[in-house]
Amino acid sequence: MTATGILLVVLLAAIGLAVVAGIIGRVLVHCGMRQPLVVRMINRASERVVEIIKRPITVAVLDELADVLRTGSYTRNIAAALQENHEQIREMIKEKIREDPTTGRLSGVPFGDRLVGEVTETALRVVLAVLADPRTDALVSDMLRDNIDQIRRTVRQREDADASL
Repeated sequence: MTATGILLVVLLAAIGLAVVAGIIGRVLVHCGMRQPLVVRMINRASERVVEIIKRPITVAVLDELADVLRTGSYTRNIAAALQENHEQIREMIKEKIREDPTTGRLSGVPFGDRLVGEVTETALRVVLAVLADPRTDALVSDMLRDNIDQIRRTVRQREDADASL
């Protein structure tokens, strides 16, 4: 068994023991008795363990999440979704243009519906082209990286602040 496996077994045993101690304590208090010293000690110890491992687990999960987010191809996924729902999006845009107080007047212009349809198609093609551009992927990656770094700094600052208390 690896060290991680042993750690998980110990952690699960501690959690199980804490749950059992909590249940016993509640039952005894409910019956009008005091919690036994052992139950109080287990409860205090489990609270300390949770406080000790909470931040490192948060940082580890954040690191895993960051790695997954960095490998994503989000712009391609968005482009695929737009292409898949092309007709619905086109109809939705036409509907919103008709409902808009300013551009809704285009319906009175000769060939207004055709004009709106062509502009909508052009806009969708441009959006798909922008999403397919590698620079957009780079932009999204930069945004994700910066946000992940900011979150990581915040978590570490909280960890440092808690450690200094």
